[in-house]
Amino acid sequence: MEETRISDSKIEKEEEEANEEAEAEVEIWNYIFGFCNMATVKCAIELGIADAIDNHHQGLMTLSELSSAVGCTDPSYLYRVMRLLVHQKIFKEKATVHGTTGYAHTPLSCRLLRRGDNTNSMADFVLVESSPAMLAPLQCLSNLVRVNTKNNSAFEEIHGVGNQFWKYAVANPGHSKLFTDALSSDARVVIPRIIEMCPEVFDGVKSLVDVGGGNGTTIGLLVKAFPWIKGINFDLPHVASVAPECDGVTHVGGDMFAYVPKVDAVIMKWILHDWNDEECIKILKKCREAIPKDKGKVIILDAVIGQPNEDKFEGVKLMLDIVIMAHTNTGKERTSSEWNSILVKAGFSHYVIKSIHAIYSIIVAFP
Repeated sequence: MEETRISDSKIEKEEEEANEEAEAEVEIWNYIFGFCNMATVKCAIELGIADAIDNHHQGLMTLSELSSAVGCTDPSYLYRVMRLLVHQKIFKEKATVHGTTGYAHTPLSCRLLRRGDNTNSMADFVLVESSPAMLAPLQCLSNLVRVNTKNNSAFEEIHGVGNQFWKYAVANPGHSKLFTDALSSDARVVIPRIIEMCPEVFDGVKSLVDVGGGNGTTIGLLVKAFPWIKGINFDLPHVASVAPECDGVTHVGGDMFAYVPKVDAVIMKWILHDWNDEECIKILKKCREAIPKDKGKVIILDAVIGQPNEDKFEGVKLMLDIVIMAHTNTGKERTSSEWNSILVKAGFSHYVIKSIHAIYSIIVAFP
């Protein structure tokens, strides 16, 4: 009996090892050619495939119809792109009334729309992160990891020493607009969720400044939802000067390391992860100085690594941390204990972390 148990255990172990080997054989090829997923999604956005299907009266297009709509001279190339996108469940195939194969939307492909009022679109974010300027630094990760002097980022290694991400944006208006549009698309996704799930965060707030607010999308959405709030969009002069007019919002150019406009509350979305602890403390102190001691608050929208319970966004947060490592000199995503450290050192008396089931958490800090 004992020999039988040993034999069964050995067989099970061998089967388990064989399955792991089989999975590894497939998985390594997925890594080798994984960049093709991003490339075909980018291709779909640039061709306007999602918009073409959305604009079609039936929301279902044959290959011939789609080829004509997006201007393809040889449908066979488009077919091969769509074949992969369907396999990846980005689009889906459905039979038309004539029995031919047509392409239709999925919840994922709807996020590739560039026109209309689709608030879930992340097309601009795909385009900026798949741009040569953003991808190239990731080719230098090993150099960064091997010789990390904290003086130069991988971004600078590719684009020239001293050419930090923000300086590059100033010198390249096209890239700056692409980046700003990407953050705006993200704001249109996450801000309505915050308004719905955590409206109490804005109770008693009559004036609000968005530090690093880009073109004002975030503050614009908040002022529209809470019309009693006077909004200020605060960013670098070259960004604030071209921000579109928005009811209830004033655009102000400045340097968050020097000052933050006086308000009841400050909001920052994806700002602090660009900077090291010492720089974050400086920014947070300027924010604390800008708000009243009795009722002020600083609202931080940023990732929190390693949160309790199962977090389906944890892997995304860890990938984002690699992006930040490559694109900035000393930025990083932080754990709850790391957030605690910088908030306490910046002089805040207490704070709360709220989960909104997204890549972000809401951190509300009080003076």
